[in-house]
Amino acid sequence: MLIRLLRERLPKYRGWLAAVVVLQFLSVLAMLYLPSLNARIIDEGIALGDTDAIWRLGGLMLAVSLVQIVGSVGAAWFGARTAMAFGRDVRAALFARVGTFSTREVQQFGAPSLITRGTNDVTQVQMLVLMACLIAASAPIMMVGGIIMALREDVGLGWILAVAVPALVLAVAFVISRMVPSFRLMQGRIDEVNRVLREQITGIRVVRAFVREPYEAERFGRANDDLTDVAIRAGRWLATMFPLVMLIVNVASVGVIWFGGHRVNDGQMGVGALTAFLSYLMQILMSIMMATFMLMQVPRSAVCADRIMEVLDTDSSVVPPTTPVAPDPARRGELDLDAVTFAYPGADEPVLAEVSLSGRPGQTIAVIGSTGAGKTTLVNLIPRLFDTTAGAVRVGGVDVRDLDPEVLWSQLGLVPQKGYLFSGTVRSNLLHGKDDATDAEIWAALEVAQARDFVEALPEGLDAPVAQGGTNFSGGQRQRLAIARAVVRRPGIYLFDDSFSALDLATDARLRAALAPVTTDATVLVVAQRVSTIRDADEIVVLEDGRVVGRGTHDQLLEGCETYREIVASQLSADEEEVSVR
Repeated sequence: MLIRLLRERLPKYRGWLAAVVVLQFLSVLAMLYLPSLNARIIDEGIALGDTDAIWRLGGLMLAVSLVQIVGSVGAAWFGARTAMAFGRDVRAALFARVGTFSTREVQQFGAPSLITRGTNDVTQVQMLVLMACLIAASAPIMMVGGIIMALREDVGLGWILAVAVPALVLAVAFVISRMVPSFRLMQGRIDEVNRVLREQITGIRVVRAFVREPYEAERFGRANDDLTDVAIRAGRWLATMFPLVMLIVNVASVGVIWFGGHRVNDGQMGVGALTAFLSYLMQILMSIMMATFMLMQVPRSAVCADRIMEVLDTDSSVVPPTTPVAPDPARRGELDLDAVTFAYPGADEPVLAEVSLSGRPGQTIAVIGSTGAGKTTLVNLIPRLFDTTAGAVRVGGVDVRDLDPEVLWSQLGLVPQKGYLFSGTVRSNLLHGKDDATDAEIWAALEVAQARDFVEALPEGLDAPVAQGGTNFSGGQRQRLAIARAVVRRPGIYLFDDSFSALDLATDARLRAALAPVTTDATVLVVAQRVSTIRDADEIVVLEDGRVVGRGTHDQLLEGCETYREIVASQLSADEEEVSVR
C-alpha cells in the first residue's frame, strides 16, 4: 500500500524529484572526489615552493566543496517542498473522500480513527517522503560510487567491503522485520487513546455529574499504558539498530587499518591510498546508516499508508447517479416514502420495514414512536445519509438515488436531533443554510426560530463568536440557531428530527406558530417525542419496532391506535388526556 500511495501521488512532482536527484548526484560526486584528491596529494606530494600548484589544488578543493554545499542545500529545499506538498494533497484527498461517506462508513471507521489517519498517519508518510528525498537519492549513489572509488584505490582490501556491507544490510533488515508488527499495533493504540480522550472531553459534564473522574482517569491510563508498552517494544528494537550498525562499522574500520597497514608496510599501497580507502569505507557504511534512518521510518509509514489507503479505497454506500434526473419544479416540496425498508448489513431484523408516507407543500407530517422505533433513521434516508435497503424515497417525484446530491440537498432543510454549530460566528453558521443570505433574511430566520431576542442581546450581534459545537450557548439556544439555519434556506422540505426537545412548552408553541406562515409552500416532516409538538399535524405516523402501527390525525389515533394512546397517557395528566379524548 505504501508503494501504491507513493506511486499514485508523487508523479505530479516529478520535476522537483528530478531536481533532487540531480543535485544529490552532484553533491555526492563532489564528496567522493575529495578523498581521491587528498590521496594524490599525500602520495605524490607538492614540490616545495610550488605556489601555483597549491593555489590550483586549493581552488579545486574549494570549488568541489561549494558544489557539494549547493547540491545539498538545493536538494533539501526541493525535497522539503515535495514532502510538504505531498502531505497537503493526501490530507485533502482524505478529507474529500470522508466528505463522500455516508453515516455507515463514518461509523465503520469511527471519528477518532479518521482524525488520526488524516493527521498523524499522513505526517508519518510525509516524513518518509522527506527522508527519501534527502537520503534515498544520495545513499545508493554514495554506496555504489564509494565501492568503485575504494576499489580504484586498492582492490586487495575489497574483501572487507564484501563482508561488511552484506552484514550491515542483514542486521538492519532483521531489526526492521521485528519492528513492523509493533508499529502496526501502535497506530491502533493511538486510535484508542484518541477515542477515549475525545469521549472524556465531549462528555466532561456527564463525567463530573456522576463523579466518574477516577474511573475515566483509570480508563485513559489503561489506554495510555497499552500505547506505551507497544512504543517501548518498538523502541527497544529501534535502540538495538544503532549498536549493531556501529559495531559493524567499527570492526570494518579496524580491519581496513590492520590489513591496510600491512599492505602499506609491504609497499603494495600508499598511505594516501589507505587514507582514501578508509574514507570511502566510512562513506559506504555511512550511506547504509543513512538508509537505516529512512528504513526505520518505513515500517511505521507502511502501516500508516495501509490505513490511509483503506479510507481512500472505501467507496461510499451512497453512490451519486451517473445520469442525474432533474426534478420537476412544479412538484417542488413533494415527499413520498414508498414501502421503505432499511437494515444494517448483517442485522437480523430491519430498522425500518415497509414504511410509507406522503407529504405535500403546506402539510405537516409527524412521526412519533418510542425510543429505538427508527424515527431518526427514517429522516436520515431522505437526504441520503443512508440508502434504503428496499422501497424508494422520492423528492419532487424523483427517487433520491436518481437526483444529483447538490440538487437534493438544496431542496431540504435538515435540523438534526443535536443542534450542532460550527466554530465561527452566528452569521457564519446561518450562512451554512444559504451562503448569500442578507442580514435581513438572517434576522427574519432568527425571529421565526425565536432566537432574535438573545442574539440581539449579544454585544456583537450576528458577529458574536460561536465555539466549536456551539458550547458557549445553551441547548435550547443551539436548537433555535439550528432551526434558523434551516429556515433561512427556505427549502421545499423541512426535516425536524426531534428539534424542539430542548425548548420549553411556551417557546415550542411560539416557534411552531411562527413557522406556520413560513412553511405554507413547503412540506414539513417533524419527528418528535412530545405529543404537544405534533398534535396539530395534518397526519401523524406512529412507529413501533420500525413498522407503522397507526396513522391519522391526533383525534383519529386516540380512537384507533393503542400505541399512540399509551404515548399520550405517558405525557398528559388524566385531566389533559380526558380533554384530548373529547
